[in-house]
Amino acid sequence: MVNVTINGKPISVQEGSTILQAANAAGIVVPTLCYAKELNEIGACRVCVVEVEGLDRLATACNTPVADGMVIHTDSPRARKARRANVQLILSQHDCLCPTCVRSGNCALQELSNDLNILEVPFKSEINKGHWDRTVPLIRNESKCIKCMRCIQTCDKIQSLGIWDLAGTGGRTTVDVSHNRVIKEADCTFCGQCITRCPVGALQERDDTQKVFAALENPDVITVVQVAPAVRSAWAEYAGVTHEFATPKRMAAALRRLGFDYVFDTNFTADLTIMEEGSEFVDRFTNRENYLWPMFTSCCPGWVRFLKSQYPELTPNLSTAKSPQQMFGALAKSFFAEKLGVDPHKIFCVSVMPCTAKKAECELPTMKDACGDPDVDVVITTREFTRMLRARSIFPGALPEEDFDSPLGTGTGAAVIFGATGGVMDAALRSAYYLVTGKNPPADAFKAVRGMKGWKEATFNVPGAGDVRVAVTSGLGNTRRLIEAMKRGEVEYDFVEVMACPGGCAGGGGQPITEGYELAEERNDVLWRLDRESKLRFSHENPDVQALYAQYLEKPLGHKSHHLLHTDHCAWTMPQKVK
Repeated sequence: MVNVTINGKPISVQEGSTILQAANAAGIVVPTLCYAKELNEIGACRVCVVEVEGLDRLATACNTPVADGMVIHTDSPRARKARRANVQLILSQHDCLCPTCVRSGNCALQELSNDLNILEVPFKSEINKGHWDRTVPLIRNESKCIKCMRCIQTCDKIQSLGIWDLAGTGGRTTVDVSHNRVIKEADCTFCGQCITRCPVGALQERDDTQKVFAALENPDVITVVQVAPAVRSAWAEYAGVTHEFATPKRMAAALRRLGFDYVFDTNFTADLTIMEEGSEFVDRFTNRENYLWPMFTSCCPGWVRFLKSQYPELTPNLSTAKSPQQMFGALAKSFFAEKLGVDPHKIFCVSVMPCTAKKAECELPTMKDACGDPDVDVVITTREFTRMLRARSIFPGALPEEDFDSPLGTGTGAAVIFGATGGVMDAALRSAYYLVTGKNPPADAFKAVRGMKGWKEATFNVPGAGDVRVAVTSGLGNTRRLIEAMKRGEVEYDFVEVMACPGGCAGGGGQPITEGYELAEERNDVLWRLDRESKLRFSHENPDVQALYAQYLEKPLGHKSHHLLHTDHCAWTMPQKVK
């Protein structure tokens, strides 16, 4: 232990602790901006400067280790003056049109400026506008970048992709796509994790809300919306409504208030995905000699982009099943259009997703199987959904509960957990067990794949089939480590679930942002609770899925199912990684 004094208060802390950690342990607030625990501790913004007796220069609290006998002043006149000046300098190079920023009211720089009582900026304003292709799902606004480098560290340390890097020198230093590439040429997965860790509005998803509003106001189109499982765990966070009150049925009511003609639950096609993907796995597992191993899940588009760019030789290992989002779009413009007796070209299909990569997925040339139009017309993130609610003065706390529409609105507990890391594997194993044995396993038989650990593995025995070796990863850095271990022959699996975002879709790049907090685990808990509370916990028991096969699709892996619900992952290209 090391003994220090902070603001006159004697404190004993673990050797190796930083000044910031010591101050936090003592309940003393030191302002920060670029700092992110265990990710970005580089003192780039110099907002956390403090005065240390005996040192000529001010020290950055986030990365200066304490020493025995150190006397520290976090709020001395010298530290306050430097801190204000540093923030004013940042503001002089920042586009401060806050009312038009997606992070207005939820911006670390805005809050810090208010806390420091900065009412004017005495320095000359020098704002770089930059240029960005605004057709891609990920938008960077250079005029708002504060060069904190969190995006660089996130992509390097968590996702292992290195999409961002510093460019330029001196006063012209900025953040840009690495290796002198433009974003369309980069092997970016559009996972959006850099967005969730940006403290300001320099990074955001492409805003597609006006396209949706235009469709809602068009009397000549039929608007159909689907909502992903993970959205229900976060959609009302902005309003301070509890998870227990912000039920899926209130979410359905909110969507109806926006004006959608039909409100459906992606849980329906999550169950359908299990039927197709589970059947596919059983078929592969019982005919091992005909396939490459392991079989990878394919419902996460960020992961699919990662595999195709980093390890393209493993693309055939992906399940051919489309994601639940794309299965829903294909059914909306085929089965549902026939049921309504309308021209499928008049249906405008909107997805509410926790994900930015879903915007790219719906634009793939291979996702037009129902009628030639894109099966899903527009994807909006959870954040965009909440902005639409605010724009229409729809407050979650005042909404009644309303059911989703039928028949594409029913789901089981197995579908809800698609939004949690391990959930797809858990759900798939429940139904794969049934498909082999004709009996349901205990609904909680596969708990070993649950939890927030970034790389989990287990072996389960399926009577009549044998031992199934499975693995679950979330976060692309963890995924790279798993694949490299596979390539070295250190591990062998039969079935692997991958989600690009740490914690799964609940921690997706399109989810609401709470500065300084990672909420994936808390949101996952909501999804597992909803599973436990569900009357049906097996995808194969969804009565509407059963009816769909009986009336329309005939059987899993059948001709019509294959046309509408499966895809060729090799039929489109991805920019390759820089070697």
